Amino acid sequence: MTETINSVAPSAGTASANGQFNPYQDHASALRFITCGSVDDGKSTLIGRLLVDTRAVLQDQLAGVTKSGETDLALLTDGLSAEREQGITIDVAYRYFNTDTRKFIIGDAPGHEQYTRNMVTAVSSADAAVVLVDATKLDWQNPDLALLPQTRRHSLLAHLLRVHSLVFAVNKLDAVADPAQAFANIRGALARFAHAADIRVAATIPVSALKGFNVVNQNAGWAGYRGPSLLQLLEQLPNTPADTDLPLALPVQWVEKFHDSAVTTQGRRVFWGRVATGAAQVGAAVQILPSGQLATVAQVIDHARAPKGVHAGLSAGITLDREVDVSRGDWIVAAPTSFAAAADDFDTPAISTAWPSQRTLTATVAWMDNEPLVPGRVYWALHGHRWVKAKAQRVVHRLNINTLAEEDATQLEPNAIGVVDFALQEAIPAASFTRSRALGSMILVDTASNATAAAVLVR
Repeated sequence: MTETINSVAPSAGTASANGQFNPYQDHASALRFITCGSVDDGKSTLIGRLLVDTRAVLQDQLAGVTKSGETDLALLTDGLSAEREQGITIDVAYRYFNTDTRKFIIGDAPGHEQYTRNMVTAVSSADAAVVLVDATKLDWQNPDLALLPQTRRHSLLAHLLRVHSLVFAVNKLDAVADPAQAFANIRGALARFAHAADIRVAATIPVSALKGFNVVNQNAGWAGYRGPSLLQLLEQLPNTPADTDLPLALPVQWVEKFHDSAVTTQGRRVFWGRVATGAAQVGAAVQILPSGQLATVAQVIDHARAPKGVHAGLSAGITLDREVDVSRGDWIVAAPTSFAAAADDFDTPAISTAWPSQRTLTATVAWMDNEPLVPGRVYWALHGHRWVKAKAQRVVHRLNINTLAEEDATQLEPNAIGVVDFALQEAIPAASFTRSRALGSMILVDTASNATAAAVLVR
């Protein structure tokens, strides 16, 4: 684990994280990040401080959260009546602000274990996660201090969901007798945890959300730290790179059957969706899953209906050279290499070599339902835009978030993390989540209550 990041992409720059030119950098320059951690660690207050000190709050908004001359910064994000009554964050609140060099989209995630599902929703689309650690809740004088369970759980979830940058912000150091000693001991505990969990940490920063230390403005030397402030670091963090170096995969979200636009080819249907991996290019041989039919891309249009190739992360409309049965939920993927240049074989369904379909899979599961996951139960699984039935066959093991040990288990309790074997009603082009976020992720939905039951990451 490193104190500060060694190399960062330019805040608005023209290069992606791997150093290659990214023609869509302007589209993705806004940084999406969330604040997470245990309850009452100061997440909402931190966001309020960012908004106030960057002058992103209007005077009437500030007056609305000021009582008896005291400003409650947390109320700038905690807008639900239940949140204000209980003094906690329940749902994810998004706020927007910008500096001279960058735009930001902030998600304020709840810290209560009961609302872990809301935190998972927010972190799944984030470029960075700021995990707050409340120094006053820890035995900060002890070099071998133990972290809070929610600090560990939220860090693990951010890591499992492939958040590109994770930052630890040690908060409320202004409320302890020796901020430098407290920060050194807590930073050491965080480093040991990150090393054991194989989590790469961008930086560990001491902050005071209440007083504003090291949040927007740098307080050099405070708590023995001389690195950048939190905002200065956020301005430099890279966006999550798109999976442009993988074969094409596009989940079909909408089929445009009839349109008199000049961009359509011979009146054929346009298949719309967001390119998950690779790039949609005219002339590419593609395969439709699950039917296995093959075709060639006749035309590609972007979100503004301009004919052009479209890369991963952006929406595209694809027209094929032949009429093929394609519906919402199907996938358009790169054709098997043996068929890519053989138009005569397009009538012969084949197994995709780029994204092979499968009916059984093993996955890491973040269980969020109130009822435990038990083998034998059947759920709806949403993969891309396709719904399939999924049966939990076996709980392989459960992760102990305190020791990081893999423990034997027969079920997963609410908010537990474990590995489960599934059998699907029909084959889907599922890939490892470490290879592709889009093809390697699913959600489980209870068939009776329609409640979201779990986040599923294919192994």
